Amino acid sequence: MKVYTKTGDKGTTALFGGTRVPKDHIRIESYGTVDELNSHIGLIRDQDFNSHYKDILIEIQDRLFTVGAILATPPEKEVLKNGEKRLQNLGILESDIELLEKEIDTMEEALPPMTHFVLPGGHTTVSYCHIARCVCRRAERLAVHLSHNEPVADTAIKYLNRLSDYLFVLARKLSQDLNADEVKWIPRK
Repeated sequence: MKVYTKTGDKGTTALFGGTRVPKDHIRIESYGTVDELNSHIGLIRDQDFNSHYKDILIEIQDRLFTVGAILATPPEKEVLKNGEKRLQNLGILESDIELLEKEIDTMEEALPPMTHFVLPGGHTTVSYCHIARCVCRRAERLAVHLSHNEPVADTAIKYLNRLSDYLFVLARKLSQDLNADEVKWIPRK
């Protein structure tokens, strides 16, 4: 199979199920941003830090492929002609969201309470976490925008919301673990 098909040369692409839409369709923006987020998380995972976080990031990347598949499937193509679900055995479960919450809680137990806003930076790995957090928020906004026009699984949006929280806390925890300078935002008087 060739990588290039030439079917998108006129600015359209196929969703799961074959429906063709413009490449700037909100559905494409949604799952494309999830793909971008997945790449940023891969970059974080390639850094030198605790292997437990790397294992969680691999799990997250796997879940993001699922979120992407959900967003790439229009509602009218969710069920195959034989009556089976197109994304059989795929979905975001409450346990996926609970894993993120558990990880957030565990990291927060080891961190001092938040008393100020933090400027992104202090260490390259921390900065990568903040970039991924921002991309995650954009993915969430786009999925919400899509949900105003077509049904989107609530758990997919909830997962993206919780993931951005996870990435923020991971940035704080890695700042601590890597002895990075955490710079406080101080508003002008």
